[in-house]
Amino acid sequence: MATETARLGSVDSGSALNGRHHKAALYVFAFIVLAHWAEHIAQAIQIYVLGWPLPEARGVLGLPFPWLVKSEWMHYGYALLMLVGLIMLRKGFTGRSRTWWNISLGIQVWHHFEHLLLLLQALTGNNLAGKPVPTSIIQLLVPRVELHLFYNTVVFIPMVVAMILHLRPNAAERAEARCTCAVPVPARA
Repeated sequence: MATETARLGSVDSGSALNGRHHKAALYVFAFIVLAHWAEHIAQAIQIYVLGWPLPEARGVLGLPFPWLVKSEWMHYGYALLMLVGLIMLRKGFTGRSRTWWNISLGIQVWHHFEHLLLLLQALTGNNLAGKPVPTSIIQLLVPRVELHLFYNTVVFIPMVVAMILHLRPNAAERAEARCTCAVPVPARA
């Protein structure tokens, strides 16, 4: 235990987020990501299960606050929050969990770029390919609702795999860990 405390204490105070506060930060971040993903799922259910017209299918928060769905600033802000969260929490991961976290981060870099492109179009009024509304590159091939449900899914799944592996590291990963997120190993009798 003294070695564990010394190892965690040796991390400079600027990296407490990836040290003693890593587990709490991961849980808060996971909650935000899950809540956003649930919004996309709710919107898909409204469209494909309930048969709502697209302008009325606004997820859960979009029903009382319809401007949220139409706000490119809000969508961009969330994409940026995801990107920043994935970058800031990355140093706390080791081994296999770092690989999966990096996959999630790489996909989010592209997702963020697509939202930046949408925001710039909304601000300038110059839409991609002469479309009547802001349009992302992949949206030229896949409708926006389906595309963003897909993006959030393919960012979320490797993130969850990373978190599971992070909480249950092998011996080498546990030895490299800078945080106390790992589930304790039961003592052998």
